[in-house]
Amino acid sequence: MNYRHGFHAGNFADVVKHAILARIISYLREKPAPFRVIDTHAGPGLYDLNGPEADRTGEWREGIGRLLKTPLTPEVRALLSPYLEAVAALNPGGGLKVYPGSPLLVRAWLRPGDRMIACELEPQAAAALARNLATSTRGKAMAIDGWTALSAYVPPKERRGLVLIDPPYEAPDEFTRLVEAFAEAHRKWPNGIYLLWYPIKDREGPDALAKSLKALQIGKILRAEMTTSRVVASDRLIGAGLIVVNPPWTLEKELSVLLPTLAGCLAPGEGGFRLDWLAREI
Repeated sequence: MNYRHGFHAGNFADVVKHAILARIISYLREKPAPFRVIDTHAGPGLYDLNGPEADRTGEWREGIGRLLKTPLTPEVRALLSPYLEAVAALNPGGGLKVYPGSPLLVRAWLRPGDRMIACELEPQAAAALARNLATSTRGKAMAIDGWTALSAYVPPKERRGLVLIDPPYEAPDEFTRLVEAFAEAHRKWPNGIYLLWYPIKDREGPDALAKSLKALQIGKILRAEMTTSRVVASDRLIGAGLIVVNPPWTLEKELSVLLPTLAGCLAPGEGGFRLDWLAREI
């Protein structure tokens, strides 16, 4: 996919991913016991929306930029508030100058006893991530391959938490590798929450991913997708999906409220959303 995220920071896929990430962390914060977040492919952590990459595509204007201009119901605003407040905190004075990646968003939501490991191997992104987390006592940047980290860091000592797996999808076998790496991690830590992100350019990869995950016979797997146009074979990103394994019991209801609003805001016209269970214990 050759997915250099600076070009796409703050786009519709980021908004959906980070809105769901915020709801999961909000759930983890409800209990006093500490938790750990493991971000396997963290990127640099912060993106300059006036920089050459983001400015060239302007995708953020149709993502976070559009969301901030959309009137929201009180219920939707309450669900989005942790996410929107974290974005606003990094843009003092109003407006949008920078957009946070998942590591800086998670850092904003961690309590004193909670911890995060943010992993990035690409040298420039890893150096930027280390700078962006340098003052944090709760988040640690690790210059390590995300797939290696996934095997090495689970289960965490806290035994509560989330693993975010968001690879760049540059290799043709990335969907297959995602399933294999996740399955290994789940065997070691079956009670953890896992959030798996994937791009939608056609239905072949996403549908094969769903089939492979179903075959693992794991009890609870929730799928959420949003597309901005009709799905056709293309080199263009037209949608994004998230798989949540062991989702919080509140998440399905929350997403049934959030996804229609996000789809209406970010994908008007031919776009849409899907929310369903790949596996569900009765």
